[in-house]
Amino acid sequence: MDRSPAIAPPAGGSEPAVRWADNVLRRAGDLRLAAALLVLAAVWNVIAAVWPTGPASLDGPLYAVLLGAIVLTGLAGVAVRIPIAWREWRRPGPVPEGRAALETTVETGLAPDAVAARVAALGYRTRATEGRAGWAVHGTRRGWARFAGLGSHVALMLLLVGAAVSGANASEVSFSLLPGEQALLGAPRPGFTDAVRLDDLDAEFGTDGRPRRLDTTVTFLRDGSPVSQEVLQVNAPGSFGGALVHAWTYGPAVGLRVTTLGGRVLHDAPVPLSALRDGRPAGTLELPSVGAGVAIVLADAASNTVAVSAGPAGRAADAVLLRPGETRRVGEVEVRLGTFSSWVTFLARRDPGLPILVAGGAALCLCLAAVFWLPRRRLTVRPAAGVLRLVLRGGRFDQPAAELERLRAALEAS
Repeated sequence: MDRSPAIAPPAGGSEPAVRWADNVLRRAGDLRLAAALLVLAAVWNVIAAVWPTGPASLDGPLYAVLLGAIVLTGLAGVAVRIPIAWREWRRPGPVPEGRAALETTVETGLAPDAVAARVAALGYRTRATEGRAGWAVHGTRRGWARFAGLGSHVALMLLLVGAAVSGANASEVSFSLLPGEQALLGAPRPGFTDAVRLDDLDAEFGTDGRPRRLDTTVTFLRDGSPVSQEVLQVNAPGSFGGALVHAWTYGPAVGLRVTTLGGRVLHDAPVPLSALRDGRPAGTLELPSVGAGVAIVLADAASNTVAVSAGPAGRAADAVLLRPGETRRVGEVEVRLGTFSSWVTFLARRDPGLPILVAGGAALCLCLAAVFWLPRRRLTVRPAAGVLRLVLRGGRFDQPAAELERLRAALEAS
């Protein structure tokens, strides 16, 4: 992106308030101020990342003020440079000479109008001038690329705003569900009814034990009614009501029917094995009505055998091995092992700043692509000692030598 000269100060007859506003705008758009603020923000973020209580500082008002100052500085810089870029594009001026400019000469007797016509035929916007030093033809090609460079500044501002909005308003909740269960996609509040229901988990594993497919079928609900059904995959989360829903982790669950010795049903539903005991999936079931607890451990995954123990206040007083369909007495209760299923932990995240971040990232990529691959080029042609002297200047990271040769050949043609 080319560096621009400061905007010319207003004429002496301007109102003091106008001169003051113009001076403030130019100072606010100073690249040195923007660089200093960006360095300060970077240092702040590094400290927040390494300090134990640092992340809390990113949610404070001082950090919001810093981000606001960066945004205002960037916008001021763009506002200062847009009029200059517009004038340069619509009315090309002399090319500043220096190490970044390429020069060559052409032996031809073309008149200014003919030079302007041939340069314009190569895609340049031209303007002929005449003064005491003689005539000159100035041209600009792809002058709009400078606006793309300025657009990259705006894109960076969008990224900062998106990050600030995300930091201040993003929310995240996690919850575990068994098949048939449902949960809200956010913290409970009046009028909020967006929810998700787990329908099924379809997993496929390779011979090495690694999962080949983890497809989680869910139904999204609103006001208690189904709205849509989706299959969530590892790299394909679901989206509903502004929330991204990921199937975060999963595990086995066993169907247990627990009754008293007299036949009264105490529990008849799946129990998630969401803990680990000696490296094996395990779970617990509290039975407060009889003052007892049941502990379950997956003893053998190949044969779906579980070890079940029961006792007062969750302390194991008896233990048996059960396979699906079997019923055994465990302590003072009877336990029947039903079918195996699964539980899934979901992560639901709402991030209102994400669309702004995506828009800023896409705009930044497009603007930088235009600046690097379609660079602006400026040309001045003037007579000097019986020949025409060409001065060509490209944008940064541009190699316009081939373009200079193309211009020279066009002006030499008879």
